[in-house]
Amino acid sequence: MKRRDFIKSGLAAGAALGLAPTLAESWVPVHSWGGYDFGSGPKVTDRLYQGPFGVYAPDDFHGGWCFQTTMPGKQQINCMGMGMITYISGDYGAPVNEGKTLEKAIDDLFKFPLGTKMYIRPNWRHIQKVQGRLDFDDYWKITMDKSVEYGKRVGIRVMLNCPDILENALPEFVLDKVPLDKLKGEWKGDPSQPRFQHEHLQPRYNEYLMGYFEEMQNLLADKYNGGPEIELVDTQHFGLWGEGHAWPYDGHNFPTRKDAEDTLIRLYDIQNKAWSKVPLCTNIQPDFSRVGQSAVIDKTIRDGNWLRRDSILVQNECIDGLSNRPAWVANFCEGAMSRGNGDDFPVDENGNSRGDVTIAHVKDLKANYYSLWTFHAINADNLWKYYKKFPDALDDLNSCIGFRVRPSWIWKSSDGEGHENVILGMVNDGIAGVPGVLRLTIYSEDGTVNVGGCLDAGYPHPKGIREAMITLPKGVSVENGNLKLKAEIEVKGVRYPVPFAADNVNPDGSLNLQRNIVD
Repeated sequence: MKRRDFIKSGLAAGAALGLAPTLAESWVPVHSWGGYDFGSGPKVTDRLYQGPFGVYAPDDFHGGWCFQTTMPGKQQINCMGMGMITYISGDYGAPVNEGKTLEKAIDDLFKFPLGTKMYIRPNWRHIQKVQGRLDFDDYWKITMDKSVEYGKRVGIRVMLNCPDILENALPEFVLDKVPLDKLKGEWKGDPSQPRFQHEHLQPRYNEYLMGYFEEMQNLLADKYNGGPEIELVDTQHFGLWGEGHAWPYDGHNFPTRKDAEDTLIRLYDIQNKAWSKVPLCTNIQPDFSRVGQSAVIDKTIRDGNWLRRDSILVQNECIDGLSNRPAWVANFCEGAMSRGNGDDFPVDENGNSRGDVTIAHVKDLKANYYSLWTFHAINADNLWKYYKKFPDALDDLNSCIGFRVRPSWIWKSSDGEGHENVILGMVNDGIAGVPGVLRLTIYSEDGTVNVGGCLDAGYPHPKGIREAMITLPKGVSVENGNLKLKAEIEVKGVRYPVPFAADNVNPDGSLNLQRNIVD
C-alpha cells in the first residue's frame, strides 16, 4: 500500500471512530468534523431530567396534559452568545469620519439598530505604551464607556501584527527587545495601499515577547474579565492579524515546526488562563504556515471556547468545520459589506449584492454572530447607505441569527405525592445551537418558589424539541397564576439572561406561566 493511501485510510478510520489526538501530540491532522469526538462540551450542573417521558402504562411516569403554548416572537434578541456585531475599528485604528468628532463617530455606530454587539480590533501599541500598565487610545476608552451606556458588549482582538498599517503593531518597548524577521516571498498588489508597501516582518517569539504578551493579557483581564463590557476575545498569536498564518509568505520564523506549535499553544494557554470568564474565539484558519493552528483550534473547542472565520467564501476545509462544529460552540462569521461609496454596490446577474450573497452563506453556516463592517471605510453613514439599498437580507438574518429559544409546549403532571411536574418542550427558532448551557428556572416574585436546572450543552438545537422537567415544591400548582419561567445561558461559569423569543413575554424576557389551552 502506498504511504499516501495508508495515511488516508488511517485518518478515515480515526474519523469514523471519533478518535481525538493524544495529549502528547499537538499536531491535529485534517479530519471530517461530523461525528468527530470533541468531548461532551461545557460542564452541566443541576442537570434537568430530559426524558424519556412515557405517557401510558407501564411507562406512565411523567406524561401530562398541555396547558400552555407559545408562538414564535419576531423581536430582536440581545443576549450573550449571538447577534450582529457593529465594527468600531478593523485594521486602521480609530474611525475617521469627516465632519464628526471621534466620540460622535463612535456614538453613531452604537446607534445603528441592527447591531446588538460591537467589535474593536486595536494594534497592541494602541492599548499599551510602556511596560507594566495599560494606556488606551481614546477610541478604546470611548467604546468601552458606551458599551455600558448602550448595553452592547464588545468583542476584542489585540493585534501583534497588522499588514494594513505602515507602523509596527507592537509597542516600542517590545520592539526594543524583539527582533523582526523577513519571510520568504512577497505580496503583490496596488502599491497605493499600505499592505503592499512593506515586507510584513514577523516578530520573533522570544522570551521577551512571550513575557510582555502575558503581562498585557493579564492587565486586560484584570480590568475586564467577567465585566459588563466584554462579549468575547479573539485568540491572538502568530502571523498577519494574529490569525495563525502568514499568507502569502512561505513558512514561519521558528526554528522548527514543533517549536512553532509549542509557542502557539503556549500563547493560547496564556489567554485561556487570563480570560477565565470570557470565551476565546479562534479563527478556523487552515494551517497554511504549519505553525500548529490546528492544535489551537482543537484546544479551543475542548476548553468550551468558540470559533470565528474571516472571509467565508473561501476554503472548503473551514466550511466543513464551521457547519459541523459541536452545537455548544459559537460561530462568529466576518464578512465585509459594501463600503457605501455610492458606486460600490456590485451585484451579480440575478441582482444580488455581494453582501447579500455573503449573508446567505452566513445563514448556511448557522452563525451566532455576523459583522456589520464596511471594511476600511468604517462609518455609520456607510452602514445606513447599504442597509437602505439592500435591507431584506440583513432584516432576514436579524430575525434568525444565533439561538432564539422558547418553551413551545408546556405540560403539567403529578407525581402522586403532592408535587406537580412541569415539562417544557423547548425549541430553538434560530439557526445556531446554544453556545454554552441553558438554565431554566421557575420562580415567583415573592421568592417562595425558585426551582430549575440546566439542559445538556448546546440544547435546544435548531432542529427538534428538547423536553425537560422541573418539579415544583409540594403543594404549589403551576396554574396558581403567580409563577414565571426565565432562561439564562452559562458560559465559562458566568450566567447571562436570555430573553425568550416568543410572543407575550415580559419586558425582561421571562414568561408568565398561565393556561391558554382549554381541555
